This record gives sequence, C-alpha cells and structure tokens, in this order.
Amino acid sequence: MNWMILPYRRYAEFGGRSRRKEYWGFALFYFIVMIVLNAVFGTNDVERGGGAFVYGTRLVGSGGWISGLFWLVSVVPGLAVSVRRLHDQDRTGWLLLLWLIPLFGWFALLVLMCLDGTRGANRFGADPKRPSPVDVFR
Repeated sequence: MNWMILPYRRYAEFGGRSRRKEYWGFALFYFIVMIVLNAVFGTNDVERGGGAFVYGTRLVGSGGWISGLFWLVSVVPGLAVSVRRLHDQDRTGWLLLLWLIPLFGWFALLVLMCLDGTRGANRFGADPKRPSPVDVFR
C-alpha cells in the first residue's frame, strides 16, 4: 500500500528516480479509486436541451465533480512519478510528451514504463532498487 500512495508524498518532486513498483502501484491505486468513486457517486449525465443551455447540453450529477476533483489532486503526482520513472531508465522526462501522439505515443510510453531501470547510479540519482549503504542508514 505504501508504494501506491508514495507519489502523493513526493507530490511535485520531478527529480530523482522511481521504480516500476512505485509507478504501477500509483496507477493501480488511481484506477481503483476512480472506479469506486464512479460506482458510488455515479458519473456525469448529459442532459439535452432545456436547462441552462436551451440548444445545447449540460452535465448534471455529482459523480463527475468528485472524480474530477480526485483527478485534479492526482495529476501533478502522476506527472512527477512518470518523469521519475523515465529518469530511472536514464531518459529525459520530456519523453512524456509522447503522450500527445495518439496510439503510437501511448503504446511507446506503455513500453517505456514497463522497462527496467538502469543498474547503479545514473545522472538522475542513485538506484532506487539497490540503495547504497549510506542511504540505508539515513
């Protein structure tokens, strides 16, 4: 459970490295919470015509607002853990912009997030899987 909420503790920390365990734990936690929120509170419903917009649509219901608030709280830690995951492979965090390329970019990022990090220290910090003896006694 600790790995799932660790990115919230390291909220806007874009430096350093993160293990696959931290990234996928966060992704699983986010997915489960969103499913629970949508199951309990429902999702936004679309209402056509009438209401505030006579010739348009409007969203009604509270579920979308609650899950939207959770997304808002989670977007910065999600970006930060993704950048740190790329740093673990000694890659630049700017590769996260691949997300903007539909399908190809999403698949490329999925593959990158599944790859193992570099062994030992790299330009972004110490190996999170194998801490040095100094890190253990801090």
